[in-house]
Amino acid sequence: MKSSIFAKLSVMMLLEYFIWGAWYVTMGTYMTEFLHSKGGDIGDAYSALAIATVISPFFVGMVADRFFAAQRIMGVLHIVGAVLLFFATRITNSDTFYWIILLYSLLYMPTIALSNSIAFQQMTDPGKQFPWIRVFGTVGWIIAGTLIGVLGIEKTPATFYMAAIASAALGLISFILPNTPPKASTSGSASSALGVDAFVLFKNTSYVIFFIAAILICIPLSFYYGFANVFLNSIGLSNPAGKMILGQASEAIFILAIPFLFNRIGVKNMLIVGMLAWVFRYILFAFGNVDTNAWMLYAGIILHGVCYDFFFVTGYMYTEKKAGEKIKNAAQGLFTFATYGVGMVIGTKFSGITADYYTVNGQFQWKEIWFVPVYIAAAVLLYFVIFFREKGEIKQAA
Repeated sequence: MKSSIFAKLSVMMLLEYFIWGAWYVTMGTYMTEFLHSKGGDIGDAYSALAIATVISPFFVGMVADRFFAAQRIMGVLHIVGAVLLFFATRITNSDTFYWIILLYSLLYMPTIALSNSIAFQQMTDPGKQFPWIRVFGTVGWIIAGTLIGVLGIEKTPATFYMAAIASAALGLISFILPNTPPKASTSGSASSALGVDAFVLFKNTSYVIFFIAAILICIPLSFYYGFANVFLNSIGLSNPAGKMILGQASEAIFILAIPFLFNRIGVKNMLIVGMLAWVFRYILFAFGNVDTNAWMLYAGIILHGVCYDFFFVTGYMYTEKKAGEKIKNAAQGLFTFATYGVGMVIGTKFSGITADYYTVNGQFQWKEIWFVPVYIAAAVLLYFVIFFREKGEIKQAA
């Protein structure tokens, strides 16, 4: 790969995830400060991205990939998205804000797949080259959180302005990215977009047990995405957004251990460690404070690397090994649809309802709130330990 192409793809990935990190982490705090939103409103807003995850495979698989050059449609989506991010700051009620965020999410989520498609088409050895491109996405997220903290804009509309500027910039840059023409095949369908070809995996009992656990573990995940920043702000931790980038840093570090451990301690133990981390994280949040137990807050944030990598990254690897070469793309699409789509829709709605249930005189009762995902993660862990029976070499789908 030419160095000029590597540079363009790296900037693309950095901005792609900078945009996401700039508005997503602090949205709950923004809603409580400026819209006086309740827990259910915050949960609904975060569900918008999950709903978009459900819908975006149809757009990418049935429209974008077949009729448009990927870099051009990504450019248009980001430019229009920039306008919506700016417009979101002009909204004064939660209901209208939700619809703006949903519309924006419907534009943004397809760009994740489009950016991956642009990158992969330029690579001669994706296995070695893609991680070096994708890591700039994590760097972009970290830079966004750092800037929010340094500039002191966590509780202001400026986070959306920052995301809008980055979105407009990436929209313009997209038009000079390497050309990625539409695929010649016109065989796209709703079933292929949803990864229906991978349904053969459900013949395997172990995979079904894992698949159900993956959907359910998205409920604890939703509590973190939707309410961690609100929680840390409300208890008086300084610069929460800046400190939450420790979670992304740990994610980048722990992901390096995944290939080494996957074949040494086994997929079941990897997944168990991931689920245990969810339990411990929320116990730490439940008892953490900014005085004597501040270390618990930091530990809970840093555990993000174990929580995410040991379950979801391992889950993607397990899915690929179970699927084999013929249906691996469909299998990965199905896993993403089920977790970041269906699982997160359930989780974001439930987390919002839970937050409202444990609200007294307009104040969230955080200890009670955090113990709900503790119980859910523990129940999923117990279910998985009892029923998951993957032994020996992983067998691929027939």
